[in-house]
Amino acid sequence: MRFTRVAVVATAAALTFGMTACGGKDSGSGDTGSTKSFAAGSTMEKLNKAQSIKVGTKFDQPGFGLKGLSGKPEGFDVEVAKIIVKELGIPTDKIEFVETPSKVREDVIVNGNVDFVVATYTINDKRKERIAFAGPYYEAGQNILVKADEATITGPDAFKAGDKKVCSVTGSTPAENIKTYVKDVATQVVLFDTYDKCISALDGGQVNAVTTDNVILLGYVAKNEGKYKLAGDNFTKEPYGIGVKIDDKDFRSFINDTLEKAYKDGSWKKAWDDTAGKFGADLGSAPAVNRY
Repeated sequence: MRFTRVAVVATAAALTFGMTACGGKDSGSGDTGSTKSFAAGSTMEKLNKAQSIKVGTKFDQPGFGLKGLSGKPEGFDVEVAKIIVKELGIPTDKIEFVETPSKVREDVIVNGNVDFVVATYTINDKRKERIAFAGPYYEAGQNILVKADEATITGPDAFKAGDKKVCSVTGSTPAENIKTYVKDVATQVVLFDTYDKCISALDGGQVNAVTTDNVILLGYVAKNEGKYKLAGDNFTKEPYGIGVKIDDKDFRSFINDTLEKAYKDGSWKKAWDDTAGKFGADLGSAPAVNRY
């Protein structure tokens, strides 16, 4: 009888150890690391074996990538990155998010400082000369943010007279787009490395408006109720992509496959609803990825 009791206890202990070794209650949570089979020598295999990853994103954009009280960036771009990282079999707590302002996005990819960039990154041909894009995973549109009591700026044409200044970010698509609407680029277009600095310049009266993609601006409107507004309609289309090294076609294809899976299983929409969707912007239908 004593032998039987010991045997039962030993068996239970072995089962408990086995469950723990297999992950216990965390197994299947989608947020723990796992060994997956990837092509030998691929970026996916390398990252899975390392069980760590560096992702470039913004730290100053409400709804997409904003470093808040938690000390970590939060937003739609961050959640899209997590979807990709989970598919690689890497725990999300093993992501090192690297602040990546617009002007250095290509540089950090080319130099290998990060493994990919998801940072309100508009796909265009000039950037494709240095890096490659997966996606798009969202289509935004450029707009203009002004103070709530501003009545004379109702769209980009308001800058043609030459008497108003507008702020954007160095190296961004919106900064280039707005130049076609101003009378004098040198005196009217003010550039900083972050949008927070543009907002400060607007508050201080150094500029009359801030321009970038509508979803970014809507984040500032939502965070500062009654202080700002959008002036007019979107006047461009900005497809957001995920930047990777130019010659890494397999990794780009993997990310595209992951995005399409996220469209179907609802995780893409949930990422939006939990972040930028709270600011009133429209997600729209899932964009077709471009497998060039």
